[in-house]
Amino acid sequence: MKNKTGRYSVYIRPIQIILDLVIINFLVIVCMRTAMSNIGYHVLLSFFWLIVSYYSGYYEVYRYSKEIEIFAKLLKQFFLTSLITFAYVGFKYKYVTVDEVGYYILCCFLLVGFVKFSIFFLLKKYRILYGGNQRNVVIVGNGKSVDELKAFFTTNPDYGYNLSQIFDLKKIKKKEILESKNFVIDNKIDEIYLSINTLTHREINSFIHFADNNLKTVKFLPDSKNTFLRNLAVEYYGYIPIISLRTIPLDKEVNKRLKRFFDIVFSTAIIVFLLSWLTPILALIIRLESRGPIFFKQKRNGLNYEEFFCYKFRSMYLNPIADLEQVQKNDPRITKVGKFIRKTSIDELPQFFNVLLGDMSVVGPRPHMVSHTEMYAKSVDKFMVRHFIKPGITGLAQTNGFRGEVETEKDIINRVKYDIFYLENWSLLLDIKIIFATIINTIKGEKKAY
Repeated sequence: MKNKTGRYSVYIRPIQIILDLVIINFLVIVCMRTAMSNIGYHVLLSFFWLIVSYYSGYYEVYRYSKEIEIFAKLLKQFFLTSLITFAYVGFKYKYVTVDEVGYYILCCFLLVGFVKFSIFFLLKKYRILYGGNQRNVVIVGNGKSVDELKAFFTTNPDYGYNLSQIFDLKKIKKKEILESKNFVIDNKIDEIYLSINTLTHREINSFIHFADNNLKTVKFLPDSKNTFLRNLAVEYYGYIPIISLRTIPLDKEVNKRLKRFFDIVFSTAIIVFLLSWLTPILALIIRLESRGPIFFKQKRNGLNYEEFFCYKFRSMYLNPIADLEQVQKNDPRITKVGKFIRKTSIDELPQFFNVLLGDMSVVGPRPHMVSHTEMYAKSVDKFMVRHFIKPGITGLAQTNGFRGEVETEKDIINRVKYDIFYLENWSLLLDIKIIFATIINTIKGEKKAY
């Protein structure tokens, strides 16, 4: 299984956010009265800016975004920010005039807008001159829409799409479809564009299953006569409509950063206020009962199928099959203290270090040991979709009764269904709900916590 190539330049948006915050706070000193420049006002101003940008989608700018769309986002951001700023300054600083606030907003608008468009156009130049920030793509199918998309990719190198191959399916269709799938795997292709007019319903489903199980993105190229009955995401490359099969909220940088911020705060609190005193106590008890390390580490598959070491408090006697066989009910390998910490899920607490390191999230699909992941990837449809996001300490599947040992095929199938639902419907509120449900289930006790 090949690792999926990164889809985003992870530093671009964080850098832009930092620059924007520096600008709007620095201009307070330059444009406003000295009394305005205090820590409290700067904190509130930054907080308002981030909240407004989240709801306005200000930082949701993609390589195919048009300049007019970016300008519209800029206007929306400053319209909302202006309302909040005028209201707050009018309430808190009555001696500040409307002209002063207006001058400050205008300066911020011009400078922030200049930075935003500069980054956008510099990225375009970077893709043209240095070939960086690229996505490798293939097109499967034929027709006018395919020719138009090919021309678009060829004549717009600033968008950063590298068209690696076109499989027009004009010869032996079945053979070419198989060749296209092999090509995608062998050449680290990021996105597959399917011409709906060329493929049958069964062939489209075949590509969807292939993409899901190999961590590839599928997008559809519709004919003008096609009518779609489901609510799919439509993007425009120039004037060409492109349909995305699945929208993942955590693909949005703002959501990704929000979840990461929550993970850092939550995991830090657990480590400082719980693990700091619990770890020495458990370390002593574990070592008194059996020889071996305090922590048990095991390779698991995470985001984009990459491997990482998952940490737990050791709950078993040292044994050679710990990385091969899943724990079963009344497993003789489990120690006395191990039974307690597994029943109460205390053994999972060191994974908050994994969260802090960025390998895991507090909430997400539970990671499996590498040998089991490889097995399920071959036997369970869409199992690999779980790896589009970071694994979690707890998840939607676990709070709905599908945790622990996989006893039947139904267990793993339902686990995957819940994980995909979570992936497609993520929200911070859903994360909080899952955390509370996990705490309640732990207090009540769970049948499969062994």
